[in-house]
Amino acid sequence: MHIRYAWPAVLVLAALLAGCNEAPAPAPDTRAADAKAIRALETSWQQLYATKDVDQIAAVYADDASVFMPGTPVLNGVGAIKTALKPMVKSKGFSLSFESTDVVVAKSGDLAYSQGAYTMTKTNPKTKKVLTERGKYVTVYKKQGTGGWKVLADIFNENAPAAAAKSHKVAATRPAHAAHASHKRR
Repeated sequence: MHIRYAWPAVLVLAALLAGCNEAPAPAPDTRAADAKAIRALETSWQQLYATKDVDQIAAVYADDASVFMPGTPVLNGVGAIKTALKPMVKSKGFSLSFESTDVVVAKSGDLAYSQGAYTMTKTNPKTKKVLTERGKYVTVYKKQGTGGWKVLADIFNENAPAAAAKSHKVAATRPAHAAHASHKRR
């Protein structure tokens, strides 16, 4: 009689164990929606540059963000970024426009980057002339706990031709026999 009751118990236990082995459903692929959100963020960020409000512009950066600007050390943190942005956006004739040519979101959905081209107009602090700079950029984004995106790293540089390298005279080496002769004289 015990065997009659044991078989149903074994079957129920096997069904329970089979249910425990099921893999969780994969997370939904939100990369297209995330890329669209990043493009929208970049559009509003560009509008913030037009206001020249450094606090609002810097609010797009994560607290631990880094900015890599030409001719300056790496700017780490929002405070350093604001300090560098102030004179730039307050410059006479300042304007900035940029457009991403590509936005790529990691399959994990927590990191993304955009790359594209920019045009910036600003006054050269030394010459006081208004200049237009065209260049390229890469911006790395990190998804926040709220689901929004913040800039984690931002790098840009001008599309200028490389400067000609200074010529260096190569010191002529003495022929081996001259070096040997000079050694004998000592």
